[in-house]
Amino acid sequence: MRPSGPTIAAAIVLALEGIALGIVSIIELLALGGGGTSSTIGGIALIVLTLIAAVALGAFSWGTLRRASWARSGGVVFQVLGVALGLASLSLEPRVWLFTLGVGGPALIGLVLLISATRRDGASDPRLRRGDEPGQRG
Repeated sequence: MRPSGPTIAAAIVLALEGIALGIVSIIELLALGGGGTSSTIGGIALIVLTLIAAVALGAFSWGTLRRASWARSGGVVFQVLGVALGLASLSLEPRVWLFTLGVGGPALIGLVLLISATRRDGASDPRLRRGDEPGQRG
């Protein structure tokens, strides 16, 4: 079965977030090479963790297109963390609105799209319909 519109849109949002994290890891790598970090070990660990998150978002994007529930649930976790990070950035002085909107905005859009995709995919899944259980009399 072909993926729905919200599923495709959610996969695009997840893929773009993964690409953005990949770019952030390149920036971190350049800062590490230029001596812009206080700890080399800490900088390397941050780069590795950022790359792991980028690959995970790419996998969630691919899995969302294939209607895999593990991918949607993993994507939802990342989106909730993004919304929480965006909201937490409002407590800092001075407020960096570009960061707040740049992290929280796409995360909120991705969360809404993933929930919509889950609802549509769940409605079209024959395993989740009532009365379709084996051994049940109609």
